[in-house]
Amino acid sequence: MHKIGFGYDIHRLEAGRKLVLGGVDIPFRAGLAGHSDGDALAHAVIDALLGALGEGDIGSRFPDTDPLFKGARSVGLLGDVVGLLRERGAEIVNVDSVIVAEEPKMGPHIPAMKAVLCPVLGISATNLGIKAKTNEGLGPVGEKRAIACYAVALIRLPD
Repeated sequence: MHKIGFGYDIHRLEAGRKLVLGGVDIPFRAGLAGHSDGDALAHAVIDALLGALGEGDIGSRFPDTDPLFKGARSVGLLGDVVGLLRERGAEIVNVDSVIVAEEPKMGPHIPAMKAVLCPVLGISATNLGIKAKTNEGLGPVGEKRAIACYAVALIRLPD
């Protein structure tokens, strides 16, 4: 049986924080605010995978009120979710995602993101899509105050 999950996340940009997306530190003047490292791409993928399992969202599994997750690397949290899938006998077929940001330009960082995420997800680079878009100057993303990410995941569960 196959199931699809959808994920979304948005974080404000905040001066003095490292910008982490897809597990990659990206040189920039600001990073994403959050209880963890603020990696909105990893968070969107986590939500997509949890959604495919019918397990709620990242906030219910890794609450921002828990000091255990303060400053956590989101790729590590993603690894925990992949472990949950494996415990249930599920495998990830593919993940497709979109990063929406006016700046910095994401295209040059996508190969590094794939190099980090593919081993965690247990899929090949051909089964992980990461695209970069702008918001054409509209809303908080377009005004360079935030970065948003979307993800969809297809998983295979045992019959």
